[in-house]
Amino acid sequence: MFYYISGSLTLLTPTFAVVEAGGVGFKLTVSGNTFQTLSPAASKKEIVKLYTELAVREDGMELFGFADEEEMNTFKLLITVSGVGPKAAMAVLTAFTPAKFALAVCTEDRKAIAKANGIGPKTAARIILELRDKMMSESLLPSVEGGTASPIAPAVPAAAGGKLSEAQEALLVLGYSKPQVLQVLHALDTSAMEVEDIIRAALKKLI
Repeated sequence: MFYYISGSLTLLTPTFAVVEAGGVGFKLTVSGNTFQTLSPAASKKEIVKLYTELAVREDGMELFGFADEEEMNTFKLLITVSGVGPKAAMAVLTAFTPAKFALAVCTEDRKAIAKANGIGPKTAARIILELRDKMMSESLLPSVEGGTASPIAPAVPAAAGGKLSEAQEALLVLGYSKPQVLQVLHALDTSAMEVEDIIRAALKKLI
């Protein structure tokens, strides 16, 4: 219905924002990350742009707002998981940035995901089961090709098989280029490391 709303930020709380556009005040439910992004603009009532997703339920409708397309697309992925509704998806996006959530899914970090409010171990396991392959094959981070930004860009195919392949795929999902990833992985002694350890070690060198 709405892709984004641009207007004056007239009210901001940790759970929702009100954006006035065309004389109408739109109430949008926001995550903790979007709240932090909007906070500097709140006192000045600056013009902001929020990407949106409308959830329709039996008892009403709710408009969700996101500071960027990356977070919006992660939200859309999350609500495709069985048993994960908009409220739970926003709890995940309050606990994680989209990039850190992608890393948790790709490394199967159930404990980290389960720490999000309302997300238990079983739901965390289901999120990983249903989203890992999708997030391995698609990068949620914007990329520029021919001068046009795309919210979802195909990840570079990884070499077949093994721990290094899984680590490579996860790092590509996080937005690093294939040459960067290959160079760092080549410099690591990964013989006694698990996939999660390889990714953490690589990130220390890439950041």
